[in-house]
Amino acid sequence: MKFIELVESYKDDIVKSTQEIVSIKSVEGEAKPKMPFGEGAYRALEYALNLSKEMGFETKNLDGYAGYAEFGEGEETVGILVHLDVVPEGDGWTYPPYSAEIHDDKIYGRGTIDDKGPAIATLYAMKAIKESNIPLNKKIRIIFGTNEETGWGCMKYYFKHEQAPDMAFTPDADFPVIHGEKGIIAFDLVKKLEKHSCGEIAIKSIKGGNAVNMVPDNCEVVLDVKNVDELEGKLNDFVKKTGYNISMIKENDKVTIKAKGVSAHGSTPEKGENAISYMMLFLGEIINCDCDICNFIKMYNEKIALKNHGENIGCGFDDDVSGKLNFNPGVIKTTDDEIVLSINVRYPIKSSAKAVYDGIRSELEGTGIEVIEDDDEMKPLYVPKDNELVQKLMKVYREETGDNDSEPIAIGGGTYARSMDNAVAFGPIFPGQIELAHQKDEFISIDHLMRLARMYAKAIYELSK
Repeated sequence: MKFIELVESYKDDIVKSTQEIVSIKSVEGEAKPKMPFGEGAYRALEYALNLSKEMGFETKNLDGYAGYAEFGEGEETVGILVHLDVVPEGDGWTYPPYSAEIHDDKIYGRGTIDDKGPAIATLYAMKAIKESNIPLNKKIRIIFGTNEETGWGCMKYYFKHEQAPDMAFTPDADFPVIHGEKGIIAFDLVKKLEKHSCGEIAIKSIKGGNAVNMVPDNCEVVLDVKNVDELEGKLNDFVKKTGYNISMIKENDKVTIKAKGVSAHGSTPEKGENAISYMMLFLGEIINCDCDICNFIKMYNEKIALKNHGENIGCGFDDDVSGKLNFNPGVIKTTDDEIVLSINVRYPIKSSAKAVYDGIRSELEGTGIEVIEDDDEMKPLYVPKDNELVQKLMKVYREETGDNDSEPIAIGGGTYARSMDNAVAFGPIFPGQIELAHQKDEFISIDHLMRLARMYAKAIYELSK
């Protein structure tokens, strides 16, 4: 196919464009005029639209919330939904997270796999289809979002002002085809801190995590301690027993304890190491009083710590379509007045947010802990396997990989597919590949990037027939 040859000829440009857009730190920032999600997200959008214009596509900037590029003719539109924002970079990178350095034919940087690399691959796939002059029966439109990681305000704005495509895919999950996505909710568990009666060890503050949809790789606690040497001994014993990465810094009677974990996507908490849980388990070993903060820690260790499916806190649901519920305590912080634990839950397609909240409230009855719901629930997505969109994308996947046995799957991740009817996720992670989204040292190999560009070109061709 001519368009595949064209894709291959773009290799240097694909790599260069990926490096350039990854170098833009597009974490959500302070809103500014025409930059609703901050300057970084806007700069990434501006870059993508300018690149699209250079390719000869019609473009539109929707007031900084989102944008699109399109070509083709016809009454129907095939959409590709991508996002240009990224989660915070976190700590411990081998290479600077926004330098987009290449090592061993891999481009390293935040967003390389989630979702800037796949977005660039798709854009060049569109260019190849356009320049091959293949007759199309549909318009092809790539939609650039800028707020996927922190609220989806971009898609809400887009669909308020533009008509939805007739069908769409998003390169922001796994292969083969994601035909089901669990429901997503985020909420806070809040405990007022009124009763302070700590004895030998007083907890002054707790702070951990970067984002509710990330497994936290850090947690820090400040303590007032009467016997620092005794505490150090208990810490050393705990680390030896568990293998957890926990250390302490001594400043007279004030001690700072730091726990390190391994970040992972909130939809797969079992793939990370939760630093908040490590810290709370250690605190549970050294405290023994009846103050509010200590009671919260006891509750955490009994009902949350090291449990990834909500099984001890009243929401351990599962179904035959999407499997078990995913439960991720992502952020914790204290003030003088309260302790707040922010949690991200992915509930099974056949379950509901109400069932989750009812189960948790029942388990926490009498603890004084309040469940504060977030209004931004994402309802589950389900597209039948025999749907034309699913069937055509499965055809592309099977032809490219030779894997004729795989079937469409359901996941806990939340993608733009659920923002409209008749949309699914398609890649970019192949079965068996390591999941690097939201983790340190995120990368995409150049071979992977080019393979995506070829597959997405084939997908656009099949869907536009």
